[in-house]
Amino acid sequence: MDAKARNCLLQHREALEKDIKTSYIMDHMISDGFLTISEEEKVRNEPTQQQRAAMLIKMILKKDNDSYISFYNALLHEGYKDLAALLHDGIPVVSSSSGKDSVSGITSYVRTVLCEGGVPQRPVVFVTRKKLVNAIQQKLSKLKGEPGWVTIHGMAGCGKSVLAAEAVRDHSLLEDCFPGGVHWVSVGKQDKSGLLMKLQNLCTRLDQDESFSQRLPLNIEEAKDRLRILMLRKHPRSLLILDDVWDSWVLKAFDNQCQILLTTRDKSVTDSVMGPKYVVPVESSLGKEKGLEILSLFVNMKKADLPEQAHSIIKECKGSPLVVSLIGALLRDFPNRWEYYLKQLQNKQFKRIRKSSSYDYEALDEAMSISVEMLREDIKYYYTDLSILQKDVKVPTKVLCILWDMETEEVEDILQEFVNKSLLFCDRNGKSFRYYLHDLQVDFLTEKNCSQLQDLHKKIITQFQRYHQPHTLSPDQEDCMYWYNFLAYHMASAKMHKELCALMFSLDWIKAKTELVGPAHLIHEFVEYRHILDEKDCAVSENFQEFLSLNGHLLGRQPFPNIVQLGLCEPETSEVYQQAKLQAKQEVDNGMLYLEWINKKNITNLSRLVVRPHTDAVYHACFSEDGQRIASCGADKTLQVFKAETGEKLLEIKAHEDEVLCCAFSTDDRFIATCSVDKKVKIWNAVTGELVHTYDEHSEQVNCCHFTNSSHHLLLATGSNDCFLKLWDLNQKECRNTMFGHTDSVNHCRFSPDDKLLASCSADGTLKLWDVTSANERKSFNVKQFFLNSEDPQEDMEVIVKCCSWFADGARIMVAAKNKIFLWNIDSCSKVADCRGHLSWVHGVKFSPDGSSFLTSSDDQTIRLWETKKVCKNSAIMLKQEVDVVFQENEVMVLAVDHIRRLQLINGKTGQIDYLTEAQVSCCCLSPHLQYIAFGDENGTIEILELVNNRIFQSRIRHKKTVWHIQFTADEKTLISSSDDSAIQVWNWQLEEYVFLQAHQETVKDFRLLKNSRLLSWSFDGTVKVWNIITGKIEKDFVCHQGTVLSCDISHDTTKFSSTSADKTAKIWNVSNGELLHLCAPLSEEGAATHGGWVTDLCFSPDGKMLISAGGYIKWWNVVTGESSQTFYTNGTNLKKIHVSPDFKTYVTVDNLGILYILQTLE
Repeated sequence: MDAKARNCLLQHREALEKDIKTSYIMDHMISDGFLTISEEEKVRNEPTQQQRAAMLIKMILKKDNDSYISFYNALLHEGYKDLAALLHDGIPVVSSSSGKDSVSGITSYVRTVLCEGGVPQRPVVFVTRKKLVNAIQQKLSKLKGEPGWVTIHGMAGCGKSVLAAEAVRDHSLLEDCFPGGVHWVSVGKQDKSGLLMKLQNLCTRLDQDESFSQRLPLNIEEAKDRLRILMLRKHPRSLLILDDVWDSWVLKAFDNQCQILLTTRDKSVTDSVMGPKYVVPVESSLGKEKGLEILSLFVNMKKADLPEQAHSIIKECKGSPLVVSLIGALLRDFPNRWEYYLKQLQNKQFKRIRKSSSYDYEALDEAMSISVEMLREDIKYYYTDLSILQKDVKVPTKVLCILWDMETEEVEDILQEFVNKSLLFCDRNGKSFRYYLHDLQVDFLTEKNCSQLQDLHKKIITQFQRYHQPHTLSPDQEDCMYWYNFLAYHMASAKMHKELCALMFSLDWIKAKTELVGPAHLIHEFVEYRHILDEKDCAVSENFQEFLSLNGHLLGRQPFPNIVQLGLCEPETSEVYQQAKLQAKQEVDNGMLYLEWINKKNITNLSRLVVRPHTDAVYHACFSEDGQRIASCGADKTLQVFKAETGEKLLEIKAHEDEVLCCAFSTDDRFIATCSVDKKVKIWNAVTGELVHTYDEHSEQVNCCHFTNSSHHLLLATGSNDCFLKLWDLNQKECRNTMFGHTDSVNHCRFSPDDKLLASCSADGTLKLWDVTSANERKSFNVKQFFLNSEDPQEDMEVIVKCCSWFADGARIMVAAKNKIFLWNIDSCSKVADCRGHLSWVHGVKFSPDGSSFLTSSDDQTIRLWETKKVCKNSAIMLKQEVDVVFQENEVMVLAVDHIRRLQLINGKTGQIDYLTEAQVSCCCLSPHLQYIAFGDENGTIEILELVNNRIFQSRIRHKKTVWHIQFTADEKTLISSSDDSAIQVWNWQLEEYVFLQAHQETVKDFRLLKNSRLLSWSFDGTVKVWNIITGKIEKDFVCHQGTVLSCDISHDTTKFSSTSADKTAKIWNVSNGELLHLCAPLSEEGAATHGGWVTDLCFSPDGKMLISAGGYIKWWNVVTGESSQTFYTNGTNLKKIHVSPDFKTYVTVDNLGILYILQTLE
């Protein structure tokens, strides 16, 4: 060794001896060929970690320059970058014609790239397979920097993963083809939640500085998009290696313009993805010579010197690298047992693991049994503990420290014994160590230890409870993600049903887990462990699952909603509500703000599941025939298929070049049809997602498609903007029949249950029934007459009928109009029921096969699953949003107009409703002492009704346009009104005196009465004005926003006022000088405005310290800090006004679904 290198090593010897863990360093040096097995044993025999490090350095000082370089690279690979930096200046110059280090021909650049990318190191014993490695490298070179796929396929245990890792240990390949680096992902057999975990971990690794996002993606689609951005922007021209891929659907998550190398047992997995594809097959066995080479390296002998038994052992191992390595590791420790191990293999004395079509397990079974039996007695039972690990799950060291109640170093020493004997694998990325079993080893352990599994799972739960409380796990803890994902699995496997129920029925656990990984995995666990959870209380299980299902679209958003406040909106009989109430009361004592929805018992939640699978409007959703799957499509041009029970995604297909307007399952569930704005109709394989047929005979966009209900003679019907309906036979290439009759776009079509009739909805305002056999029109309904009570102008009627669906008996049909759904009896043309819940246009309605539920899909990006019986029983009255509220002591009185124009007076506490009169009302208000009500109409007329004797007073002077807002003064003698005509009218109705406030240049949005005969008004002209209502003069005039001012309020001390605008901001101003004090609407990291839309109303608390705002939902703000104190999410959105009690403890509003909310501060 050079004097310079030697002196550098001596200089930093003390620091090295203090910090390094020798077992991992020695693995590298043995792999490089600069440390022998006997030297390794000598180091291991030292009693302490520091003494082992001292012995290793003493050995290196006696070696050559190449050993120094090997030691330096090992430090880098194991994350000791600070220690490696100390040795950098001492690196000796080694002559090499290729410019590579002599150590295995691998440069430090390659080592660094592979280390950072998580590529596994070479096995302790490594045999080159140059022909295969070269073939893989040639295929990778063919990608030429463009997206594509290179597949290495072969049977289990044939060395695919080792070959993939070896192929990228090439300086020129990385430098020329993948300068952005290499990123390794161990995939394995996964369900959707498992894949999401893999993607989350990969995104974290690729974005360690969190420059793109500070939170984990909450679903596969978001993770796929995050991965695409990271690969394009932070890691361009890099290679993604997917190890051990089982299913084709998994690849879709990575199908985002990446260069990908994958290993698999099934070479057809790439059939479902796009781009160039290259395949490298790996032979099923090593061959005799390669097998002998592996054994010779393990026992440190030349091949020619191997005993005769070695040839027979290779034969019995059937050429599997994995099995040969297991036997080789045993022989390294017991070199005199060749005959013993051969007899064990030949006699087949060991219990068989179940067979698999992809692998002969017999040899592995025997080799595994021998390997385990030969472990030291003091560590053998630790290996048994690993039986509880799931396949392809990498376990952090900390988890096993908790399981065994040991220090990290002790655990790592034990695990290294298993790794050395090929009984365990280690994934090392920097200083983080994660251990995993090959899936064949998991099979072996679970089969061998099946009688102990329950106790083993119980052991890990018991140990976990000693160290952690479930809901206090912190994301920065090494083992955090493992417990969040597998704690319920271990409890269920341990049959600790009581503990599992306590965990799953805990609002704390739900909050902690959904905030980190989203709701999908939790919903999956509620379904998977339902048989256990139902044992305690079926109703409680349903409470929690329904809470997650119906709030999933909120729990996946940022900023994360307050889950306690969401829980308070559940029915009072719900366990979720009970826990939320308990927590809320505790937190209220510490100054937290919570709201009770006191009239919620009058609201029935009719939908059963709400999911958000698309990134844009959802145009259609449908059940599979067995009811187990749901297909949906929309403006994002995709077809999605997911489980009806949990919302777990099964397929995602980029189906068309333009928006996909409709989709349909065939009766036998073999096919899914889609149709699009691109004028095409496509047929897909419902399981694999492969394209089967394409039809393009329509001349305009195709709006709808539907299969016959019988598979005996399968037909598909389609309707288009070309006004035609077409029938297609899947066995023919061309259209079978074209149906003429509609005079405008055909929006929807449905076969009757017996397939004799086809119903079609059109923009011409008709519902037509067609004879399927003859293609002739049988009957036509003018659907306009069903909507005569609609408030929409008659000229809008032609677009109101969007879709229909037959009930199973063929006698009823469901029709969607705007955001409402109506159920009609076909024979009598009478309405059976209606329901509401969507925030925007409903594009699709569909009954389930048994008629017990139906699906609706909407522009609001949600799909809702409804229960038919509930809807028929709860055809509720819908309130208009123009309401007035009077707060009297403990009473809350609400004056409202319903959708059939009835004025009703509602007692907010008791729910009692008094129907007053029917009128063409545009707005209404109550007098402070409940003696009078006033209402305005679209003609500008204002009337006052005296409640005691029903006398009516009418204003002599009308507004010129629709009256939108009216309010009594405190003495009830004066009524103030505003209109589209930009004027404010002050009417002393008892003296018939009028004052007109005219200065706004555009429509007055609203006004608010202040003290001392003052009035605050705001307008579409962007100004806020303060008036004296006696003199009619302006006292203050503020220009607050460039656009429409939607709402204003002034603090009780009159020092501050707030304004909101169509720019989705809320501002707080100084009244005296007009200075802006706070901007209350910063953008979240996702880019969505804090208020969820326009801020339409504001109100200060009496002490001026708090502000409430209404918009997409309701928010409470701390005026001093400008920060949000609480958020209440209404079922609907677009709140127009918030009415607040004088004590600032009760709040009333109506959303755009007509649902009334009376909220009260929890005390």
